Amino acid sequence: MSKDKNAAPPIHTEFLQKFPDLGRAWESMTRAGEEGPLDARTARLIKLAVAIGAGREGAVHASVRKGAAIGITQTEVNQVVALAASTIGLPAAVAAWSWSRDVLDDKP
Repeated sequence: MSKDKNAAPPIHTEFLQKFPDLGRAWESMTRAGEEGPLDARTARLIKLAVAIGAGREGAVHASVRKGAAIGITQTEVNQVVALAASTIGLPAAVAAWSWSRDVLDDKP
């Protein structure tokens, strides 16, 4: 059976089952962050950039996965990584690029 690439990792689901109040608080923060003029694509690309800048592998995975689900392409993800490189440095950008490739199929 193949894994659904759009599904959250099982550990995430387990965490929310163990700590449902934290899950509800997280959902509330997510809704609050969605209020404003940015469209979903722009907001997702910004969240990806923040995840890259913070060096959060899981958040990069989630942002790429959620972005792909709304039509964000590998080319767009690659540009976000490339834009981040001059700020976070080449080694961190290479790491972020490898994390994006964990989710998407752009492999040599």
